[in-house]
Amino acid sequence: MKERSHEAGTGHAARRLARLGILIVPVGADAQQTANVRRIGYLSADDPSAASHLVEAFRQGLRDLGYVEGQNVIIEFRFADGKYDRLSSLAAELVRHRVDVIMAFTIPATRAAKNATTAIPIIFAQVLDPVGAGLATSLARPGANVTGVSIMVEELSGKYLELLKEVAPRISRVAILWEPDQPAGALLLRHIEKAATSLGVQLQPLKVQDPKDFESAFSAVTRMRADAILVLPSSLFNLHRHQLAALVARSRLSAVFVRREFVDAGGLMSHSPNFADQARRAATYVDRILKGAKPADLPIEQPTKFDLVINLKTAKALGLTISPSLLLRADQLIE
Repeated sequence: MKERSHEAGTGHAARRLARLGILIVPVGADAQQTANVRRIGYLSADDPSAASHLVEAFRQGLRDLGYVEGQNVIIEFRFADGKYDRLSSLAAELVRHRVDVIMAFTIPATRAAKNATTAIPIIFAQVLDPVGAGLATSLARPGANVTGVSIMVEELSGKYLELLKEVAPRISRVAILWEPDQPAGALLLRHIEKAATSLGVQLQPLKVQDPKDFESAFSAVTRMRADAILVLPSSLFNLHRHQLAALVARSRLSAVFVRREFVDAGGLMSHSPNFADQARRAATYVDRILKGAKPADLPIEQPTKFDLVINLKTAKALGLTISPSLLLRADQLIE
């Protein structure tokens, strides 16, 4: 009975991934592949739907370099669905399948891959401060078997608060939602705290570790009489972005997000590196590795493209008037 249940669950997961155009290669497929077909492991803390635009951007980057899935490359996808404790076993699966390179998104996924192997090259994207996170020795010479495309968001830390003040000049208290299990959030919070002092803003950090904490966190936002909300990066938050965006809307407060997916879900605005562009850039690293380059010799790339996205429909619902100068600086306006 258990065996039939497991098969049903596996079939359901496979169908869910297939709808998103993601192919899962069965165990034992190694023997069926010819020697010239390269195998890429794709490890993400997100779920397939939340990461679909990154998957497509990565695939496009590979296609631009001449890689065709099923012909000269196979991508083995592993998603943790926001559950960081699953990343270690998923990384171990990729190692057992003898992939040629692992593509890892976010610090937790990269750490899991790094702990799983010292031999297989690892390319990362969406990693905040890889040196500070202990994933690389330096940006110029990362060392070991890890390199990739970073997010030096600490340089933008003050920007989030400046954007909030530009939209609502009178704000003085900003609630910050962050997840302690997501290292990027903790790193970013420290930098934002420094920026808050110079901007005269009082921060009210709120830890959120489970979707069940969302309602209590927003009750705390009300009790604290916060004027605005800043939501830090988290795979858990991204997985539940529609629920979070709805709660922010219900609070009637201005909000800024580090990932644009929240703005697509109804959030007010986001300012961040272009993560799809990072996924495409990461494909060039994979290409160089497959052609014989060593990760230790490939400098870590810093983001060159940043996007400001504003949801005008949400701004109107909040009774906010976005200044012409801010509208001109926006890379995308959602109406």
